[in-house]
Amino acid sequence: MQLVQINTEIAITFIAYSALMLFIGFYFYTKNKGTEDYFLGGRSLGPVVSALSAGASDMSAWLLMGLPGALYVGGLVESYIAIGLSVGAFLNWAFVAKRLRIYTSVIADSITIPDYFETRFDDDKHILRIVCAVVILVFFTFYVSSGLVGGAKLFESTFGIDYAYALTTGTLIIVVYTFLGGYKAVCWTDMIQGLLMMSALIIVPLVMLSNLGGLDEAMGIVREIKPQNLSMVEGISALSIVSALAWGLGYFGQPHILVRFMSIRSTKEIPTATFVGISWMVISLIGACLIGILGIAYVHKFNLSLQDPEKIFIIMSQLLFNPWIAGILLSAILAAIMSTASSQLLVSSSTLAEDFYRRIFRQDASSQTVMKLGRIGVLLVALIAFLISTDKNSSVLSIVAYAWAGFGASFGSVMLFSLFWSKMTRAGAIAGMITGAVVVVAWKNFLASALNFPIYEIVPGFVCASAVIIIVSLSSTVRPGTQKAYESMLKNL
Repeated sequence: MQLVQINTEIAITFIAYSALMLFIGFYFYTKNKGTEDYFLGGRSLGPVVSALSAGASDMSAWLLMGLPGALYVGGLVESYIAIGLSVGAFLNWAFVAKRLRIYTSVIADSITIPDYFETRFDDDKHILRIVCAVVILVFFTFYVSSGLVGGAKLFESTFGIDYAYALTTGTLIIVVYTFLGGYKAVCWTDMIQGLLMMSALIIVPLVMLSNLGGLDEAMGIVREIKPQNLSMVEGISALSIVSALAWGLGYFGQPHILVRFMSIRSTKEIPTATFVGISWMVISLIGACLIGILGIAYVHKFNLSLQDPEKIFIIMSQLLFNPWIAGILLSAILAAIMSTASSQLLVSSSTLAEDFYRRIFRQDASSQTVMKLGRIGVLLVALIAFLISTDKNSSVLSIVAYAWAGFGASFGSVMLFSLFWSKMTRAGAIAGMITGAVVVVAWKNFLASALNFPIYEIVPGFVCASAVIIIVSLSSTVRPGTQKAYESMLKNL
């Protein structure tokens, strides 16, 4: 009887939270006057909204499920991922944000990442745009599916409903408000969701510590049963450390994060946004790591059963808090999922509508037509991601890792060279992007095992893409438009 009551109260909280998100979507439905509004928010977002939106759309369900689960199983050695991400995010804000914002607004009115690459390299044949679009659609479909898997696990654990029904429920909530509200709805909900996620990641470990009798007591339990989980070096190879830290490379190529730099109101607000974004990130990552480590002590001390380590945050929220509070805390997972999946769906839809349809097939298409097609794109990508997510045994972290590597190697390398190297050519950009994507897929699926070199696929992908960019660019000619665009960007720094 108590379980039913708890589920009912949590359900009410979930419904109220979802209703708020949908209300924001409906509110902005009437505010979108054109494609720049729907896909980029009219470049009118302030530093706090931009920073929290970038963080929330970045982290997804892996922050509250994948990362705590990884530390629960592997211990502190898994925290190298958090370190790599923190460094990568800071470098992204510090070196990429300003240059990308200037180029995509002052030099060329670009509203998507493929837009930027095409104008930066004066690609009148649209080859770069097509390659970008294919990479985005392939890897974002997998990325969105990771969020849907996380949402299904959340509903399944919380309400005891069948995985298929849980997956359908989560997908519908995400799709509806992205479909209606566009970029502003996504960013404003991201801000709310980001604050909720950070609050949950502060409150849950603090209450866990209180119930365990303090940090010393908790660490003593872990040291007794799993001493290796408190070491940053034991049981981990140099390749594993490099692989974990290399997650930071992924930031330079994530379209749903880079687009936040393009939409910020002014370059003068980037330092404030950097401080807010990195502070949010470090606090949230520390909280997630603590939940994983403290979970080891809690499960042992109170003799609990935990079959899926990625559900440790869910279990702690249900056990430690009043059902109403637990509902709010568990909504943080829903928030993480919604914020990331909605951002990725929006980028995917802009790729289909703006980069494929308008720029290549119908350049005279009206903004209203493109927005309608963008909404259809949301439905199509969500449907394919839904089908991929039907495997309930999928790991949230492993799916995210694959998509993250794909973007980091293919887009990240090209993005950095395009912003900092004047001699980069269109041919170099095309070759580098294709190389990065192909190496990631090949390494993940057969090269790593064939070569017996188990390193995270983003590393060989990024290195090979960078080498190809340099070699091909030095052996090809820089187009006049490309050189002029780069010089214009430098003048506006």
